[in-house]
Amino acid sequence: MKTRTSSWAKAIGLCAVATLVASCGLIPRSGPSKAEIFEGSVSNGGDAFIIIVDDRVNREASVSPALGFTEDFTNASALGSDTIRAGDTLGLTIWENVEDGLLVATGQNATVLEEIQVDGRGFVFVPYVGRVKASGNTPEGLRRIITNRLQDQTPDPQVQVRRIAGDGSTVTVIGAVGGQGIYPIERPTRTLTAMLANAGGVAIQPDIARVTVIRGQRRNEIWFQDLFKNPGLDIALRGGDKILVEEDSRSFTVLGATGGQTLVEFESQTLSAIEALAQVGGLNSTVADPTGVFVLRNEPETIARNVVGRPNLTGTQRVAYVLDLTRPNGMFTARDFSIRDGDTVYVTEAPIVTWDRTIQALTGSLANFNALGTTLGVQ
Repeated sequence: MKTRTSSWAKAIGLCAVATLVASCGLIPRSGPSKAEIFEGSVSNGGDAFIIIVDDRVNREASVSPALGFTEDFTNASALGSDTIRAGDTLGLTIWENVEDGLLVATGQNATVLEEIQVDGRGFVFVPYVGRVKASGNTPEGLRRIITNRLQDQTPDPQVQVRRIAGDGSTVTVIGAVGGQGIYPIERPTRTLTAMLANAGGVAIQPDIARVTVIRGQRRNEIWFQDLFKNPGLDIALRGGDKILVEEDSRSFTVLGATGGQTLVEFESQTLSAIEALAQVGGLNSTVADPTGVFVLRNEPETIARNVVGRPNLTGTQRVAYVLDLTRPNGMFTARDFSIRDGDTVYVTEAPIVTWDRTIQALTGSLANFNALGTTLGVQ
C-alpha cells in the first residue's frame, strides 16, 4: 500500500511541477496554443473575433482580388489606323510621267520623301504643294489633296502616302515583357493583346502576370490570363498609353507546426488554405494539431459584419479563422477557404507535444520519474 501511495505521490508531484513550468512559459515552442488564442477572443475581453470556418463563413469570407477595366476603357472603340494625327510621321512616294519632272531626279521615275513630320497644328509641308492639313485625314484623303495640287504643275502625277506612327500614336510597354520599348499603334496592334504580342509577350508565369494600363490620370489593372478568357477585356489602345506587365506581389506568412515557417508568394490567382499549407510541406505530423489551423486576418468592415454577424461593427476587424481538419468535411472546408494577401496561416502544436516537451525538460525523458521523485524527496 505504501508503494502505491508513493508512486501516486511521485506522479502528482511531477504533474504539479510540470504544470507550473508549462504555465510559466519556460518551455520553448513555436507560438501560442489553441487555447491561448481562444482566450484572446472578443468574448473573453480580447480584440479578435474567433470564427469557426464552415460553409457559410466560406461564402462570406472567400473573396478574391477583383481586377478589371472600367467602362471607359472597355467601351472605347479601336482607333482607325488610317487616321492621321498631330505628331505622326508620313512617307510619300511621287511618280511623274515626264523625263524632267518637278521632284523626280533625272533617270528615275519616282522620288521618295521619308519621315515627313506632322506638326503640332496638324500640317505637313510638301515641295511644290506647300502646307497641307494632314491631321484628321486618312492617307488616301491626303493623297488626293496632294495629287490635285501637283496636277497643275506636272502631268498625271501618281502619289502614295504612307502613315508611319509618331508621337501621337505610340504606346510604352515596360516590365516583364520580351522587349520593352515604345511601339506604334498600327492596324495589327490596335488592341492590348496584339500590342503585348508585338512586344514579345509576357516573360513571367502567365498565372501570376498582372497587366496595368495607364491612360492619363486613370489606371486600370487586369490578370493577363483574363484577357484570353474574356475577349471583351481586350481593350483598344490610345496614343500615350503606358502598359506595365509585372509579377503578382501578393504574399502570406506561414508559422507554427508546419513543414516550413516562411513568407510565401502567391503562385496563382486564387489560393486555398490547403494549397497554402501544401506550399510549405503541409502539417508537421509529429507536432501539429490538425484541429487548430488558424488564418489570421484584418477583415474589412463589410466582410467582418457578415462573418461575425454583427451589423453594427465599424472599421477593420481582427479575425482569427479556425480550420479543424479532423471534422468530417474539414478538408473540404479548408480547400474552399481562400487565402488573401497579407494573411498569416498559423498551425498550433498538439497539447501532448507541449506536455511531453515539459516532462522531458524536467526529467530528460519520461522514463526518469523515479529519479525525479527521489530528487523531490518523495519516498
